[in-house]
Amino acid sequence: MYIVTGGAGFIGSAMVWKLNQMGIDNILIVDNLASTEKWKNLVNLRYEDYVHRNQFYKLILEGDDPFETDAVIHMGACSSTTELDADFLMENNYRYTQMLCRFCLNHGVRFINASSAATYGDGQFGFNDDHEGIDRLKPLNMYGYSKQLFDLWAKRGGVLDRLVSLKFFNVFGPNEYHKGDMKSVICKAFKQIGETGEMKLFKSYKPEYPHGGQRRDFVYIKDCVDVMWWFLENPDKNGIFNIGTGQAREWNELARSVFAAMGVDPNIGYIEMPESIRDKYQYFTQANMDKLVEAGYDKPFTPLEDAAKDYVQNYLAQEDPYLKS
Repeated sequence: MYIVTGGAGFIGSAMVWKLNQMGIDNILIVDNLASTEKWKNLVNLRYEDYVHRNQFYKLILEGDDPFETDAVIHMGACSSTTELDADFLMENNYRYTQMLCRFCLNHGVRFINASSAATYGDGQFGFNDDHEGIDRLKPLNMYGYSKQLFDLWAKRGGVLDRLVSLKFFNVFGPNEYHKGDMKSVICKAFKQIGETGEMKLFKSYKPEYPHGGQRRDFVYIKDCVDVMWWFLENPDKNGIFNIGTGQAREWNELARSVFAAMGVDPNIGYIEMPESIRDKYQYFTQANMDKLVEAGYDKPFTPLEDAAKDYVQNYLAQEDPYLKS
């Protein structure tokens, strides 16, 4: 049995899709569907069962492995970078992950965890995924800190050589439609351009960056699940790893790639950034991918323009925009 927590969410459901592509459907999805639209991510997928995260927590706390688990892909967490309830993030993102990790370690189960590039903060210490440097990192928001805490706990406990914790950079792609304000800019831009013919980007408040010139490492969801599948196939590869392309691109370049995919002339406007996020905004992120390459991963990442074209034309522009098994 493969257990995917957050299996109805963005990266989680994409991983279920990847497992289906590899002929695997003995999958247990753990999530909290509530009144969200996440359930739509599951319609085109094959899986064995669904368990609410609270019920799953109780089952795991009993100490046994009732699922005969092969691997746990832990993508379940609050992914909102603007979440202000620190106690909720501590319990949901940190404590829950600790508990699940202990379960996997005790039963010899492969454990793949979602960390985040938000752990790097403003990037003053770089974006290197070496284990020695993680103690210096200072996340800019509570979400990033909740992810950082687990990585630090795993390091202190000496178990980083028995698990995988993945620092996702700016992930975009199909099945993110339920995420509201946390949707990727590409997803928002498709609708915005279709309705107004214009795309809005945040102004810059640092002189070294022009408006729309802030740079991020944008990585396509299909590349992310390819990496996770590789880790499932290579259980001897462990530790903290970045998942990005290794190339920072401007928001302006991303915008132009969406216009091109839609066959529309670029028309970019710049708006004020909300004051609530100005001092927490990352102006530059770029994953150092040397560690993953040295571990043996050799599949190239999809260039931004090609990824945007696939996402826009084969998903966003379709009547059914979801990943299909």
